[in-house]
Parts: sequence; structure tokens; C-alpha cells
Amino acid sequence: MTQRLRQNYVVQSVTHAIDVLEAFKGDKDELGVTELSSGLGLPKNNVFRLLATLELRGYIEQNKSTGNYRLGIKTFELGQIFRRRMGLIKQSHTVLEQLEAKCNESTYLGIIQDGMVVYVDMVETTHSVRIVPKLGKRAPAYCTAIGKTQMAYESQDEVERILGKVGLVAFTKNTIIDKKPLLEHLRQVAVQGYALDNEELEEEVKCVAVPIRDYTGQVVAGISVSGPVQRMPDERIQSELVPMIKEAAGEISYRLGYVP
Repeated sequence: MTQRLRQNYVVQSVTHAIDVLEAFKGDKDELGVTELSSGLGLPKNNVFRLLATLELRGYIEQNKSTGNYRLGIKTFELGQIFRRRMGLIKQSHTVLEQLEAKCNESTYLGIIQDGMVVYVDMVETTHSVRIVPKLGKRAPAYCTAIGKTQMAYESQDEVERILGKVGLVAFTKNTIIDKKPLLEHLRQVAVQGYALDNEELEEEVKCVAVPIRDYTGQVVAGISVSGPVQRMPDERIQSELVPMIKEAAGEISYRLGYVP
């Protein structure tokens, strides 16, 4: 079915309801009717009716003390069902736990979607000083270790497409925002088999990642270890973390049917 034919079946009220739910993907836990109306470009009355419907079904709930709205328990339940049914997460979570136990740093599983890395699973370190959990968050692929370790095995046309979706924006002084050096960097990532985020997305945070392949040999995800720079010196990354992560990624790939 072509995109144009699909659009003929779109139900506008359902689209608006999904827009309301997706409005909560930002940093704010709660939003008011006026804020939602302004952000979505919908009349307040429409927004109120959508909220009332979603609240009745448990996907939205109102904070009685503030009058604002937040996501309801039903959204959490759906997310958990998705996580249980997604084969990649099923096969990788135990490996993430084992990797965290070995290195005592937070471990992540991420995929690329629309030029962004989506962190779909994680195991948090027991260190008191830790990176803010990223589960469910999105970040530009070109400046994250998980993103770069997947982009490195794509064609140049696909890399260009990914970059075209998000642009090249500097988040820190280390972010690579020139296309030519970035492409050369990705070629080096493919040669060495791992990618490093050297404070490119966040200052004082380092991350190292390795690709995961499925039964066809295609890179479908990335696994990473992330921590504060004080605990991630270059020597530790090279001698300890890279071998550990490669072993973990190999185990997940094997579980997905990949045979080198």
C-alpha cells in the first residue's frame, strides 16, 4: 500500500490523540491544557476532549493538585509488553546484566530510528556516581557511540540520509560536525570494530560501543558501556572495556543467529 493510499485511511481524531501522547516525550513530566493546545496547534476544547478520553482509558492521568496532566499507567503497561515481545531485548538483557557485573558501569542497548539512537534497554551501575539513565531517550546517532558503531557499517548514501534527518549540531567542543572528518571517523570505527563517544554528546561522559548483528550478518543494534570520564581512562577502555563489550556483543549476535 502506497503512502498516499495509507493517508486515505487516517483518522484525524486518532492522530490528534497520538500527538497528545507524544507531547510527553520531552523533559516535562506534566503538561497543562493551554500548553498542549499551543504546542499542538489545537483548540483548547479539542485538547480537553482528547485528554478526557485518554484519561478514561488510563493512558493519561490528571494531577489533582496542579490540574496538569501526565502519562497514565496504561502507557507503561504497553511499553512493558513491547519490551517483552521484542526479540532483541529478550536475547540481550541477560548479557547486559553480565556485562554490568563485570565492569560495574551502566550498560545500554540501542537502535537507530530516524537518525536518532533510541535506548531500548539498560542495566544501571551500582556506583553512587552514575550517568543519568537514558532508557527510552533519543540522541543523534552521529555523536553517540551506539549510533556511530551502527552508522559505520552503512553505505555512504545511508549515512548521508541519516545525517540529513538530524543535521550536524555541536553539543560539546568534541562533537564532530564536519561531514568529511565524520565519514573518515566512521571508516576507522568499522576497521577497529568499536566506537567511542569521547564527551561528544555530554561533557564529562564517555561511552564505548560495539555493533550487534542478526542472522543475516546485518548490524541491527549496538551495545555500550557508559561512565564518567574519571572512571573511563583510555587505558581502561582499550585493555578492559573493549574486549568485554566485544564478547558481550558477540554473545547477543550469536543468540540472534549470527555466525561469523
